[in-house]
Amino acid sequence: MNKKNYKIIGIIIILVIILIIIFNSTRVIPNKYYSKVETGGNIESKYMSLGKYDVSKYEEDAKQNFKKYIIYYPSELENEDKKYPVVIFLNDTNLTASKYYKLLEHMASWGFIAVGTESSYDWNGVSADLVVNHLTSLNSRKKYNDKNNIFYNSIDLESVGIEGFGEGAIGAINAVSKDENSSIFKCVVMISPIGKEVSNNNEWYYDAKNVDIPSLIINGDKDNDNRSDDKNIYSDISNDKIFLIRKNADYKKMYYSADGYITAWFMYYLKNDNGASKAFLGDSAEILSNKLYKNIEKNM
Repeated sequence: MNKKNYKIIGIIIILVIILIIIFNSTRVIPNKYYSKVETGGNIESKYMSLGKYDVSKYEEDAKQNFKKYIIYYPSELENEDKKYPVVIFLNDTNLTASKYYKLLEHMASWGFIAVGTESSYDWNGVSADLVVNHLTSLNSRKKYNDKNNIFYNSIDLESVGIEGFGEGAIGAINAVSKDENSSIFKCVVMISPIGKEVSNNNEWYYDAKNVDIPSLIINGDKDNDNRSDDKNIYSDISNDKIFLIRKNADYKKMYYSADGYITAWFMYYLKNDNGASKAFLGDSAEILSNKLYKNIEKNM
């Protein structure tokens, strides 16, 4: 083999290495995480698994600065004459929906329309407000962009929940408490919400005392950044609420490791799933005996 061929092979190897590095740096959710994450109860295990619905994806460029809407939905929506509840996802800093789309896909498999954006900064909840406006528009039009609109009259705007991580968790607080469409939200999940000191230094202001819908707050016990303010947020909320810490979970793992209970939360509050409610309600709630969680507090 001559020197030229060695050079070409060397360039190819370098390019492959670069592509692997890029892929790993943008990948937030492990492939098939729902079959790998340890669970500590039958209910958590059930809702950590994929749901029964086949899933399809829809993307649309956004007029706003978050670039595009990313929507996962039950494939049957295109043919069924019924409405589907909605879960809106808010992003942590620079961790956009395309980097954790597996969570949207999982949520859609349980019969939800799951919506994310490419917003890099979600602390103020504005993207959630605009997503609600866009969903309202999609739900009301038989034709959209000169095409048949698959979402026409299929979006249950009476059953909308919201989930945020890190910066997106405080964005969820703002979205449900002070933004234009705050009254549309029926429940909220906050994962590793950023504390007041860090958020105020960045001029990301929020007040959990304004939250008046059922709230699930989750953090990991290995959050080395110590940025969360979840306990104080829990204390400020007056409505039905739960606070729990996942053992042996760092900040990044919290993106997906509690997804079983997060899915169950939305199944209960948006789909009236009594089986899911047993994870949270009463003295025998599953979360109270799940050894993977600690420091559990609840008022519901």
